[in-house]
Amino acid sequence: MPFRTIVGHRRLLSLLSRAIARETLPPALLLAGPAGVGKRRVAVAIAETLNCLKPQEAGDLLRDSCGECPACRRIQRGVHPDVILIEPGDMGSIKIEQVRDVIDRAEYRPFEGRRRVVIIDEADALMTPAQSALLKTLEEPPSASIFVLVSSIADALLPTTRSRCSRLRFAGLSPAELTEVLTRDHGYTEQNARAVAVDAEGSVGRALQAESADLVDAREGAQHLLDHTARAADPTRRLDAARDVTAKKSTSAGERDQLAACLRALGSLLRDVGILATGGDRRLIGNTDLEPQLVSLARTFDSQRSARAYAAVDEALAALERNASPKIVADWLVLQL
Repeated sequence: MPFRTIVGHRRLLSLLSRAIARETLPPALLLAGPAGVGKRRVAVAIAETLNCLKPQEAGDLLRDSCGECPACRRIQRGVHPDVILIEPGDMGSIKIEQVRDVIDRAEYRPFEGRRRVVIIDEADALMTPAQSALLKTLEEPPSASIFVLVSSIADALLPTTRSRCSRLRFAGLSPAELTEVLTRDHGYTEQNARAVAVDAEGSVGRALQAESADLVDAREGAQHLLDHTARAADPTRRLDAARDVTAKKSTSAGERDQLAACLRALGSLLRDVGILATGGDRRLIGNTDLEPQLVSLARTFDSQRSARAYAAVDEALAALERNASPKIVADWLVLQL
């Protein structure tokens, strides 16, 4: 799992690669950020790059693994003796016994690799005694060992644990990056991947849990709603468009959930329209496959109107969360667009 195969997080990957090449990588790292954005993949890539038998340079990456040598392949399969993975057990926690075992093993020199790498996934599941047992090792780790803690809720860790680690903050992936991951690694069509990516808040994990068919329908409904309100000033015709949206029933999502998905898609489209209306950087557009239609909409939804419409979508989503009637929310929204 070389750094170069990981989608997104280019600045952090370049930083890690440079630190490994210059042998300045901190001995205790905390990879913190939203769930499902690739933090565990990055932790494995660190272990690979440190122990690769044929390391290489690739663009802005001063040091990267080859991904093909015996050491890289064993790390990818999870059977390398010097790369240790700790994760929550059946009870959803990491207990002190697991940590003590790793501490004992970390005291010895690596069996065959350059560095021993201990990856603690979902580190926030460490029980308090387990964190306490780990503190001294994190503060003064053995010279040949690296500890990499991975967490989506890093603030749940003890302050003393956090203070002993160099924290790298991961952000969510962009819709374009999510689309690339879903089409490349998970067999999604581009249409389904784009629809899911818009609603996934930058998380591959969340995207994989979503029903892509529902989200495709939601994005199509949002686009239809924008097209209709751009052409129709008559309130009656606008309310007809609202009924079209709320009448769509999904086999797996109820009316409220489907309208919420439609509103999130609508917000994404309006954000892109706002970028185009203000002459912003087109590389920031999330719905790139709809760019010609968005350009057309930007002629009607100028910067002020798109901003007001985006704010109205936020209000509509908040009203849904407060259990307002989906029909009333949809009717109100189309009169604001």
